[in-house]
Amino acid sequence: MLRLTDFIIDCPDTMKLAAFYSEVTGRPIKEGSHEDWAGIKFGEVELAFIRVDDYRAPQWPDSEHPKQFHLDFEVDEIESEQRRVLDLGATLQQDFIGPDGYGWRVYTDPIGHPFCLCRNKGVIWTDQGLIWP
Repeated sequence: MLRLTDFIIDCPDTMKLAAFYSEVTGRPIKEGSHEDWAGIKFGEVELAFIRVDDYRAPQWPDSEHPKQFHLDFEVDEIESEQRRVLDLGATLQQDFIGPDGYGWRVYTDPIGHPFCLCRNKGVIWTDQGLIWP
């Protein structure tokens, strides 16, 4: 049986990037995190950060330095969440919100990894995760 346990992100400063995503998600940095490895638990899966000495940020959408991955975060209200992530150090890259207020926006974290804030019509967020209509 195969089970996903970690999603690992390369970075130059593990604790700094973990602090950014801890603030974004509202989840604490895992006890025992340090300068070489830091993590945030999401149930059985850990979002982890590993220190890489020669880290080079992706230059999305430049295919020579592709994005490599991105994270999607479903939100109830995109404007307030955007203000919050921008205040935490994110940078808005592209806006795909339609006139009805649904869609997504692409951001980069403080070291260049892309992530999206998404608002999908009809989705309901619960403690168990998203429920699609």
